[in-house]
Amino acid sequence: MEEEQVILVNELDQQIGLIVTISRKAHFNAAHRLYRKDWTFEQNDAVFGKCNNPNFHGHNYELIVSVTGEINQETGFVMDVKFLADIIKVEVEDQFDHKNLNLDVPEFQDLNPTAENIVVVIWNKIRKKIKSELDLEVVLYETPRNFVTYKGE
Repeated sequence: MEEEQVILVNELDQQIGLIVTISRKAHFNAAHRLYRKDWTFEQNDAVFGKCNNPNFHGHNYELIVSVTGEINQETGFVMDVKFLADIIKVEVEDQFDHKNLNLDVPEFQDLNPTAENIVVVIWNKIRKKIKSELDLEVVLYETPRNFVTYKGE
């Protein structure tokens, strides 16, 4: 029994300070239009092309949220993945899924909903909900081949 306790203590000592990244995938479907209100239609069309369609267009967005930090010695978690999933559901899926980003999401009333801007908005929403000592990275796929990454830098 004493030997068993020594082995467990040694295993815990080896875990201290280990940095691990956990990730959670999610998705949402949303419409948007890329344009600037202060530009003419022609300027917008020249820069944003078919993404400037006044009738909007949609994407099936894929999202990967990654949290990096030390393994908690009591739980063995960096963060409870269920808690991360709940944050993503409330802060992203419930607010963006099947919405028109330009019209239905307050953050984009005056912000062009490019993939770059969307990923920063998502990062900011999630960042407020997780411990400050944990690092956060959000990867947003607008299409299977086009994606953006934001780490808060």
